[in-house]
Amino acid sequence: MNELFLALGIESWKPVLAALLLPPVPLLLLALVGARLLPRRRALGWLLLLLALGGLWLSGTGAVRSGLLRWPLMPPPALGEAQIAALKRAPHTAIVVLGGGRRSFAPEYGTAMLHPRGIERLRYGLWLARQTALPVAFSGGLTPGSEPGASEAEIATRVAERDFGRPLRWTEAESRDTRENAIRTVALLHPQGVEHIVLVTHDYHMRRALRNFDRALATAGVAMRVTPAPMGLGDDAPLTLLDWLPSLSGFEQTRLVLHESLGLLVGA
Repeated sequence: MNELFLALGIESWKPVLAALLLPPVPLLLLALVGARLLPRRRALGWLLLLLALGGLWLSGTGAVRSGLLRWPLMPPPALGEAQIAALKRAPHTAIVVLGGGRRSFAPEYGTAMLHPRGIERLRYGLWLARQTALPVAFSGGLTPGSEPGASEAEIATRVAERDFGRPLRWTEAESRDTRENAIRTVALLHPQGVEHIVLVTHDYHMRRALRNFDRALATAGVAMRVTPAPMGLGDDAPLTLLDWLPSLSGFEQTRLVLHESLGLLVGA
C-alpha cells in the first residue's frame, strides 16, 4: 500500500484518507444518509440512524478499545523482571524507540516538542536503558502532511539529554512512517554491529511495527533478532459500567487501535 501511494504521488494524502476511513466520519456520513432516507423510507432511515448512533457510542468506550486490542492487534506482554535482567549489558544489543508524533510548536516550552505518545515511548526506552546499560536509538522524521521543522529524532535528542540526562547513541530522522522506521533503523544499526533490537513502542502499534521490521530484515538479508518491549499496556481488570460509557479518551484510544488495525489490513 505504501508503494501504491508513492507510485501515485499521493503519499501526503495518507492522513486525509485515514481521517475519512476512521470514526467519526464514516458514522456521521451514515447518519446523514439515514436522515435523508427518513421521508421516503422511514424504516431504513431509522435503522441507519440507530446504527450510526450506536457506532458513535461504542467507538468512544474503553470496552470496545480493549476488545479490538485483544483482536486483531494481540500485543505481546510487557517485559518481565527476568527478561530485563537478562538484557543487562547484552552484547551487540540496542534499544530502539519508535517516534509517536510531534508538536511543531509547544508555547509552554517555546519550541517544538514530542507528542505525549512520543514522550511516553522515549521515557520507557530510557528507563530500560538505565536498567540494562544498553545504548538507545530513536527513529522518527516528519510524517506526511506535517508542518516543516525539527524532526522527531531531533526533538528526542534534546529531550533525552536535557530532561532525562541520558543521551541517545543513534538517531534516524528521515523516516515518515513505520515502514521507513524499520528500513532506515536496520540500515543504521547493522553496520554498527547490532545483532539484537529491543523494540519500544505502544502496545497497539507493536504488531505492525514487528511486521515491518521482519520485512525490512528479510529484504536487507540481515540476521537481527527483535525483542518486543511494548508499553502503555492496560491491566486485565474486569470491565465496569464506566468502560461502556463514551469519553474523549475512549474516542482517541479506539481511533488509534482502529488505525493500527487498518494498517495491518492494508499491509502498511
